[in-house]
Amino acid sequence: MMELTRKGEYAIRGIVYLATQPAEQVCLLSDIASAVDVPQTFLAKIFQQFSKIGLVRSYRGTGGGFVLGRSPDKITLLEVVEAVEGPIAPNRCVTGEGECSRDADCTVHPVWVSVQNQVRDILARVTLLDLSGR
Repeated sequence: MMELTRKGEYAIRGIVYLATQPAEQVCLLSDIASAVDVPQTFLAKIFQQFSKIGLVRSYRGTGGGFVLGRSPDKITLLEVVEAVEGPIAPNRCVTGEGECSRDADCTVHPVWVSVQNQVRDILARVTLLDLSGR
C-alpha cells in the first residue's frame, strides 16, 4: 500500500477525532461519524477492527461507544494505517519473502526496501497526540 484508500482515510479521521476528546470520554459512533463526515456503517466496521487489536475500546449498551485503547501519545499513525491497509509496500517485491524471484539479484529491490523503511519510519514518528492538536 502506498496510496491511502478511502477506508484508510476514514480510519484516520475517526481515530484522530477520538484523540481530541477528553481521556476516557466514551463517544457515540453516530457522533464520531457525523463529526468527521464518514458513513456510520463504514466507521463501525473500521472501529470493530480497531477494537480487536486494542486501538480502541468499545462499550455496549446505553451510554456505549468508543474510547482510545491507549493514550494518544502511545498510538502511532503507522499502527492506524497498517491496521486497515495492511503492511506498507511501495512494490509487491517487498511484501514478503519469495514474492519476487529476482529480489536476490535485482538492483532496484534495495531502493524499494529503503522507500518502505522511510515511509514506515515517518508514520511511526507521528502519534495521535501530534495529530490531535492538543
